[in-house]
Amino acid sequence: MKRWIAVWVAAIVLAGAGQAFAQEHKPGAGTVVVTIIPGGATFFTSGNSTGEASFVNYGLGTAAEVYFNRFVGVEGELTGVLGVTQDLQFAAGTANQKTPNLVNYNGNVVVSMGGSGHVVPYLTGGIGGLTVTDRPALGVNDTTTFLTGNAGGGLKWFSSNYRWGVRGDYRFLAVQSKDDAPAFFGQETRYGHRVYGAVLVKVGR
Repeated sequence: MKRWIAVWVAAIVLAGAGQAFAQEHKPGAGTVVVTIIPGGATFFTSGNSTGEASFVNYGLGTAAEVYFNRFVGVEGELTGVLGVTQDLQFAAGTANQKTPNLVNYNGNVVVSMGGSGHVVPYLTGGIGGLTVTDRPALGVNDTTTFLTGNAGGGLKWFSSNYRWGVRGDYRFLAVQSKDDAPAFFGQETRYGHRVYGAVLVKVGR
């Protein structure tokens, strides 16, 4: 997974360098923009070899982005992925259970791709951690943290004064396996998809 992460980060940085000709838009260098995530969803596909169940959790959280210039910034994000009662398909059959709560934290590179000025498409990717909290009913007896990579993109819209806006975001997630992971999650590399809608608030510059 480390090679996969390196390729994505390199691609994002190169994409940002190639946008030097794009139309200028705000916010610019030194700007800090906070993302408030009231709702989203994270879906993990089932395991290929271990039969770990697929599931979907409700997401919310926050992030803060600092712009180096009008094209490239860095972002730290913290999201909670709340367990939801649902039908889980196991090798032995289907069980209706609440999934564990997850905590995801990442450091990302964000590359703005130009746009009209108020509408800003972007690419992003980075690395971080995913913590799975205990859920004894599913055999998850301890809290476990996994190395995680993410890559994706989205669209931001800023108001006329650039003080606030809205954001739609998609990420592909790759969670590295651990030998001592519980049978429910993490004994093989897991892949997921995360989407959210959020409010943007400009707090600096």
